[in-house]
Amino acid sequence: MRAMQSMFRTKRHSVPSLNVASMPDLIFTVLFFFMIVTHMRSDEVKVHLQVPQGTEVQKLANKSAVANLYIGNLEGQWRVQLNGDLIRPEEIPARIEKIRAGMSPENAEHLTISLRADRKAPMGLVSDVKRSLQKVYALRINYSATDKNN
Repeated sequence: MRAMQSMFRTKRHSVPSLNVASMPDLIFTVLFFFMIVTHMRSDEVKVHLQVPQGTEVQKLANKSAVANLYIGNLEGQWRVQLNGDLIRPEEIPARIEKIRAGMSPENAEHLTISLRADRKAPMGLVSDVKRSLQKVYALRINYSATDKNN
């Protein structure tokens, strides 16, 4: 009988251990990928603005060819901010040329100005900004708004 039991006794199978030697490589590869494809906002908005609402809102395709221009209120005065710097409208042409010089030729050709103005900003200031942009042929302007449907 003992011989029969030993003959039919099942072998105990152990679960093989998981090899995690390549896990750090995988984690760093994924981390590196997200660092490459993520675009971090580099400028801090210093002016206070209440953006108007729109019904036909679209996202910009090529964010690397975009310069952010804000018109808002700061300490009771209407101010213009280009990327991270507070400037006067007459300083815009020189700043746009400096931005274009730092871009690749393809991006400089497709430079888009993302204009985000407060809904109560004086139209004279907005016109001065647009005239300054025309001087350096920065004619591709995106007017930023929030989606009215949300």
